[in-house]
Amino acid sequence: MPGTTRDARRAETSQKILHAAQQEFAQHGFDGATIRGIAERAGVHASLVMQHFGSKAQLFANAAQLPADDSAAASDHLADVLSMRLGDLPPETRALVRSMFTVPEAAASMRAFLDERVENLEKSFEGDDADVRATLAVSSILGLTIARHFLKLDAFDRIDIDALVEAANELLSRGTKG
Repeated sequence: MPGTTRDARRAETSQKILHAAQQEFAQHGFDGATIRGIAERAGVHASLVMQHFGSKAQLFANAAQLPADDSAAASDHLADVLSMRLGDLPPETRALVRSMFTVPEAAASMRAFLDERVENLEKSFEGDDADVRATLAVSSILGLTIARHFLKLDAFDRIDIDALVEAANELLSRGTKG
């Protein structure tokens, strides 16, 4: 009977925690989300969250992974990221992007984050060029972010952001598994 063995119950609990974490991180960001809040949303004790995932950072890393076989998740993820990066940037993102050009530690932090995003997205693409397309997607989003918020290209004043997100998402999500 599914769901009755100890391993099955553990897997179900882990999935509940992961789903709750995805919602909390999406709503509050990494800094605003708490283990207690995630546990409460999942309906479990906070110690179970730590038992299953070890740390908030590890839970975030797991929650941020795209399913390897879900093209809709990859496409939705790209659209969400584009919408966030073309909308108002949170102050911490603005500070990190601005400082990555002059502060080696900020550049290293951004590089590590973007490398992880490329690796994660690559798993959702098919074909021998999955790494190329994932690199292009992540780099393009960074370029759009810089062009809109830091260079302040005039074209962004003339273009409907929703139309830009839709067009960019169509280009960037081509080749997702499905």
